[in-house]
Parts: sequence; C-alpha cells; structure tokens
Amino acid sequence: QLELAESGGGLVQPGGSLKLSCTASGSRFDFDFFSIGWFRQAPGKEREGVACISSSGGTTNYADSVKGRFTTSRDNGKNTAYLHLDNLKPEDTAVYYCAAGTSSPWIMIREPEGEYDAWGQGTQVTVSS
Repeated sequence: QLELAESGGGLVQPGGSLKLSCTASGSRFDFDFFSIGWFRQAPGKEREGVACISSSGGTTNYADSVKGRFTTSRDNGKNTAYLHLDNLKPEDTAVYYCAAGTSSPWIMIREPEGEYDAWGQGTQVTVSS
C-alpha cells in the first residue's frame, strides 16, 4: 500500500522560494510506476492542478499560472518527488497536496478531484509580507 507525505511548506515573503517534498512509503510498491501530481487548494476555492511529472520524470506539465516559476522533479531512488516554488506571489497561498496515479501528467493536472492511488495530507504555503 502506497502512502505519501508532503513537507517543506511555510511562510515566505512575496518573491521568495520554497521546496516541497513528497515522499512515498509503504509496502510492496514501485514508486517509479506512478506519475506524481501536485495540487493546491486555497481557502474558499476549488482544488486545482499545479504540476505533474511522469513516472520516469521525463515529462512534466504545469498550470499556466505557475509556468516559469514552479518546477517539479523526482528522485525515484529516494521515492521522493519535489516541487520548487520560485518568485512566489500572495495568490500562491494554499494547501499543497501531492498524489500518485497512473494517468499521464497531461491528464492528471486537469483532474484535481481524480481517484488516485494515494494522496498526501497536504502542506500549507503562505505568501505574505
């Protein structure tokens, strides 16, 4: 059974950076079998797709609102995916979640309410001066 845990959130000033991690654990799973999607939900808003990365790491996809500022990567040897957040804006404030699924990154990013194999518990990112 696959379990995910996010870490790395916090309070940062506008223009600042953060690095989120999504670490997988559990028994009898192959991390490199799954695409990893990053999603966020701000207060009073629906969850939205932010970035997704394919199982091998060879394909990534980003929401238009974060292109050029966020970068996702993964280290399958460490069972961990990352989301680098640069040039943060107040509108990036949200709880960020990672999810593991078998869909392509192009599909996952458009399905923030999809039924994925695992979801993390979320990590809060607050951008404020």
